[in-house]
Amino acid sequence: MEILVKPIITEKLTAQGEKLNRYGFIVDRSANKIEIKNAIEKTYGVKVASVNTQQYVGKVKTRNTTRGMAVGRVNRNKRAYVTLKDGETIDFYASI
Repeated sequence: MEILVKPIITEKLTAQGEKLNRYGFIVDRSANKIEIKNAIEKTYGVKVASVNTQQYVGKVKTRNTTRGMAVGRVNRNKRAYVTLKDGETIDFYASI
């Protein structure tokens, strides 16, 4: 089971990463906080201070087509917001 799916890179989280040392990740829906903490420490080689998780419920989307209303749903996922200890940083752009 792959715990870390991908990092969340937005303007808001980039600012929080610089100011509050907080980073966001999309993680596996069955992963708990301890597993997320261990995966981040192992992958990026940093010390984690705290982990906050959020279940993101997929929104219902509708659109009009020639055959009538098409109704669908955006995928659900789980997000983890990780605060690192002082002096620790994660550079997502190092491998580019």
